[in-house]
Amino acid sequence: MNTFRLSVLALSMALAGAAAHAEGKTREQVRAELMEAKAAGLVTYGEQQYPVDLPNVSSKTRQQVREELDAARAAGLVTYGEQDYPPALPSQSDQTRDQTVAELREARLRGQMKSGELDYPPAVN
Repeated sequence: MNTFRLSVLALSMALAGAAAHAEGKTREQVRAELMEAKAAGLVTYGEQQYPVDLPNVSSKTRQQVREELDAARAAGLVTYGEQDYPPALPSQSDQTRDQTVAELREARLRGQMKSGELDYPPAVN
């Protein structure tokens, strides 16, 4: 009985291995892929750079890029020389400083804002 089980197991392993090997690409498919890669310039030889630098493909026209650059310059988003990058944008808030300070005081009174390392993050009641 054990001999029969071992024979069946060995036969099934051999068939599974053959099926897995048969799923690979054929020699012709691999050669065709290699020819496509060579035609696209994706194969290097000798001491050439690897990986190959892919060509820069843009979906925008030169005019569209120029318009975006002009709009960014007009909005003050382009820096020159050694200026800060990215440029600091003024924060937009609908509250005054006094309103923000009052809101902070209320949060501290309710126990939602604590200082130091005690109870961090603050427990919400």
